Order: sequence, then structure tokens, then C-alpha cells
Amino acid sequence: MGTQKVKIGVIGCGNISPAYFRGCSYFGILETVACADLDMDRAVARAKEFGVPRACTVDELLADPEIEIVVNLTVPKAHATVAIQALEAGKSVYSEKPLALTREEGRKVLELAKSKGLRVGNAPDTFLGAGIQTCRKLIDDGYIGEPIGAFAAMMCHGHESWHPDPEFYYEVGGGPMFDMGPYYLTALLVLMGPVARATGSARITFPERTITSQPKRGKKVKVEVPTHIAGVMDFSSGAIGTITTSFDVWAANLPCIEIYGTEGSLSVPDPNGFGGPVRAWRNGEWKEIPHAFPYTSPGRGVGVADMAYAIRNGRPHRANGELAYHVLDLMHAFHDASATGKHVEIESTCERPAMLPTGPIEEALKQ
Repeated sequence: MGTQKVKIGVIGCGNISPAYFRGCSYFGILETVACADLDMDRAVARAKEFGVPRACTVDELLADPEIEIVVNLTVPKAHATVAIQALEAGKSVYSEKPLALTREEGRKVLELAKSKGLRVGNAPDTFLGAGIQTCRKLIDDGYIGEPIGAFAAMMCHGHESWHPDPEFYYEVGGGPMFDMGPYYLTALLVLMGPVARATGSARITFPERTITSQPKRGKKVKVEVPTHIAGVMDFSSGAIGTITTSFDVWAANLPCIEIYGTEGSLSVPDPNGFGGPVRAWRNGEWKEIPHAFPYTSPGRGVGVADMAYAIRNGRPHRANGELAYHVLDLMHAFHDASATGKHVEIESTCERPAMLPTGPIEEALKQ
């Protein structure tokens, strides 16, 4: 007899939702039974597009007793509110990043889930792809010796040239650190462990942006958050890491992530994706390392499926709330350090999520 399916409902049918509808449909453990959005027409359209049985209001979705996991794809400023609504309704919740806008909201989500015996999951789940999992294995196997340093960079000139609704990227809760930082910081924490202290500097370079994408071409957007942030991290292990995220850079020629060890260096693929080449330097030369995990990820939804199997099997899930909160804490620490001119002691911590077993992706998640 197979594992009983976990029924999920999606709240938020915007730009990222197609990736989740497609990705979640890949996994036999998941069954998407409803979707909701403040714009009912959009919910109806997504339901029709992806064969979801029911489009409904948020309240109707939360009232459905069959739904075990709410997939929260709302805009960042609504993440905590919707997560709390789902938990109050007795459902575990998996949210897009970030976990919340403030530390206080993030703690409230985790504390409520703990009190109710429910799960909190959070994007990104890209670290479950074969690329970063291979890097994790190389580090754990001692391939580059003891990690002593890390570098991460995400450089671009913002999203107003391609995104249909780019305003929220420049509102509180947006900016390059809160938008893209979770991919890079999550990968670093998975590879290197938690951070004990951080500092940083941040600035707004262009106080106003002009949208050049459709359908809002020509609209002016006031920038409310820093758009170029540089951070320094002291990992609990003693390693030192740096990260720069920017919406102000026209072009750059930098690696996404590199890890530096006492016996070699490791080039980590783009954490915004699930695959990508892994390269390592040892004995005087760079070599491409074959992926140690023979699976191709279907994209978004791996973290949801992992959480569903974890619920059924009674084990920890990997893209979890404690990891997401530590990321949130770090992102605030960089901004706080810039505002105060001081290092920030990081109060939160997290465990490195367990590596995936080898084998086909769904078989790996079952273990």
C-alpha cells in the first residue's frame, strides 16, 4: 500500500505560481485540490490552466478540512499574515521567501506552529537540487579540507525591465537582499552551518525607478529599501563569509558562490536553480565534478514534497522554518549593522538540513 497523498491548497496565483503548480504535480505524494487569490479571476484562470479542481476564496480554502498544507505564494508583506491564518486553521504552511518581513513576525509564525504541532516550510528549496547537494557532499567528505571562507554575489540592475508587477521589489520587504539573498544565504548555511556574528553596509543608489516592462511601462516607482548591500558573516565554525546583493549594477563578472578550504576551493552553481556545474580546485587545477546525485529536479515544489513525506514519515523536513528564520535574522543584521555602524550578534541558529540520499528524487524524499 502506497503512502497516503497530502492534499495541498495554493494561496496566491501570481507570477511564481505556475512553477509551483507544475513542480508539485510531479510528485505522487502531493495533490493540489484548490487555489485562491484576492483576484478571483486570476484564481479561476490558474485552476483552469493547471487542472486544479477548485478555485475559491482564501477563507474557503482555509476552511477545507482535507487540505493539510497551504502553499503560501502571496507577496512578501503578506507572508506572515497568511502563514498565521493557515496555522490557526490547523494546517501546515510552506511559504515563498522570505519567511516574514520582521523578526517579530517570523518568531510568531514559528511559535504558533510549535504550539499547534504543525510544520513551517519555506523557500528556497533549490539547495535540494543535485548541484548544491553535490557541493555539500564534497565539503562533508573533506574534498577541499576545512572550509575557512565563502563568497557570494548577486548583481543585476533590478526587475523593472522584465517583471509585470515590479513595484514590490522596491517596497519594504523587497530589495536585493530580501528578494534574492535567501537563495544565497540558504545555500551558504546548508554548506557551512549557522552564523554567529554579522556586519554590513547598505545604500540606495537610484531613489526612483522607471518601469520599462509591460503592462506598466513608464510608471515611476519610489525606492524604499537599500538596493546595494554588502555583508560579512562570522560562521559559528570560525569561517568568514562575504555576500553582496545589488539591484544597482549594470554588469559584473563574478561567481555566484565559492567556498574556500584549507586544501582547495569549490565553485558552487547558481543557487537560484537546482542544477548547474560544480567545479573544484585541487592540486593546481580546476576540474568539473560530476553530480553525485543522479536526479533532475522538477523545480519548485521539491521542498513542499519533502515536507509532505516528512509529515507522513515523522522525520524533520529540510526547507524548514528555523533555517528560514536564521536567513531572515541575517538579512536584518546586515541592514542593522549598516544603520548602527556595529557588528550584530546573531541570536538565532539552525541545523544544517540532512543531505538527500542518492537515487531518483521522489525515492530520495521517501527516506
